[in-house]
Amino acid sequence: MSKSITQDMAYRQSLMKYAEKYGVSRASRKYNKSRSYIYFWKARWNGTVESLACQSRRPHNHPNQHTEAELKLIRDMRRRNPDLGMIELWYRLKQRGYTRRPESLFRVMRKLGMFPPAKAKTPYKPKPFEQMTCPGERVQVDVKVVPGRCIAEPELRLFQYTAMDEFTRLRFLAAYPEQSTYSSADFLKRLVKWYARRGIHVQCVQTDNGFEFTNRFSNSKRDIPTLFENTAALLGIRHKLIRPYTPRHNGKVERSHREDQKRFYSCHSFYSLDDFSKQLAVHNRRSNNLPMRPLGWLSPAAFSVQYV
Repeated sequence: MSKSITQDMAYRQSLMKYAEKYGVSRASRKYNKSRSYIYFWKARWNGTVESLACQSRRPHNHPNQHTEAELKLIRDMRRRNPDLGMIELWYRLKQRGYTRRPESLFRVMRKLGMFPPAKAKTPYKPKPFEQMTCPGERVQVDVKVVPGRCIAEPELRLFQYTAMDEFTRLRFLAAYPEQSTYSSADFLKRLVKWYARRGIHVQCVQTDNGFEFTNRFSNSKRDIPTLFENTAALLGIRHKLIRPYTPRHNGKVERSHREDQKRFYSCHSFYSLDDFSKQLAVHNRRSNNLPMRPLGWLSPAAFSVQYV
């Protein structure tokens, strides 16, 4: 595989061609380069631009490099103990007169190719995108922490619970003073009623693996369902968890949070939970009436009317 042609290589090529045509002295004056510089590259130039690439300046030897006796000791020890860890190998070498540090041993073993090659990773094959076919088939739910600079009261903490229907992109937002399974369960009841008033029956909710939704990664309560999961079962709603550490699987609601940051939180302040709830309701109505490209430039509110 040939090296890529850099700007310096192209510059030297034009310099060599000019020097070949008009002489070194004239090229030195025109390109403002010393004659020794031109003669240096002229000796390397064979007519191709690849010959004008900078070569490695790494020295061929070093006064403190491993001696042949040390290299032989390392090779013999490694051959007799192929499965030995590097630190234990270094300790045994040290007992036989090896005076180098473990870091030096690691570098020379890597240079000699004594470490097994890394196993090829199985490429990740993403699942095909699952397109929803009707409103309410799956609703993505997530929580956004309200930025502290938007809150006037220093000790007040606010959270935005968000539900977005994947088919219609219709969103329901609610304000809460805490991020817990109790808030999540209450939000689930509210979102079911909110979508029902608009003729949408929620069949499934999809969330991440946060403790406000599930005990999946809890050490002591892994087998105990949360209040959110119990509420979902009571309402006859399927609860789907996304793959851990993969927020893109909840991408629609995550993307909407970025728009909230730009359109709402960057220019608003909140003085209490009640004040935040009122402003959030206004923002919710506004966002549901904004046209969206995936909906054919219809707003979620206008698009959902066609299917209910």
